[in-house]
Amino acid sequence: MASYEVKLLGTLLSPFVIRAKIALNLKSVEHEFMEVGIFAKKSDLFLKSNPVHKKMPILIHGDRPICESLIIVQYIDKVWASGPVILPSDPYDRAIARFWAAYLDDKWFRRIRAIILSQGEEAKKAALEDGIHGLVLLEEAFTKCSKGEKFFGGDKIGYLDIALGCFLVWVRVIEIMANVSLIDESTTPQLFKWAQDFCVDDAVKDVLPETDKLMEFVQFNYVAKLKSRL
Repeated sequence: MASYEVKLLGTLLSPFVIRAKIALNLKSVEHEFMEVGIFAKKSDLFLKSNPVHKKMPILIHGDRPICESLIIVQYIDKVWASGPVILPSDPYDRAIARFWAAYLDDKWFRRIRAIILSQGEEAKKAALEDGIHGLVLLEEAFTKCSKGEKFFGGDKIGYLDIALGCFLVWVRVIEIMANVSLIDESTTPQLFKWAQDFCVDDAVKDVLPETDKLMEFVQFNYVAKLKSRL
């Protein structure tokens, strides 16, 4: 059995694990993917590697663990510098990409997730409006960041593409479950086209989970467990 210097711990049902997996694919880094269930009991290796948050993903490079998805993507970009550049080389463009990535994690994903977790129609409506507003802002950001190319990162997938693209299957599941439209051709036409291009890229297409599989997980595990914590 092959022994890999690089290991990735997590499940591809997690958008944050997807980020790390896409970054490794973009850089053509050989690695071992170690499946870890979201609600499963964590192994000693997992808990030892991330004793602070005890969350996935975890990248182990040699015997050194790196945690938090965006930090992992940045680490991969820096360490395997010979591959395609993920973070923008221009300091201003890099700062803008990091700003929007932080917005996605700190606010936007929480709001669209609330569409299926909210108690009552008013709360659901507020979450939907906030989520769509965020997408309109991201449509404007795409115009500036892409500079006329098909990705936020230009002609190739970059940092902000990974940060947003990891949520695309989750967006689709939320649309189906809540009977709403989020990334819509009429409202955000550039993001709509971007999403199509992102999902068929060689670094991405075999990473994103099937919609039906994720839907089953969300319906029978994720929603019930999260609502019980509200």
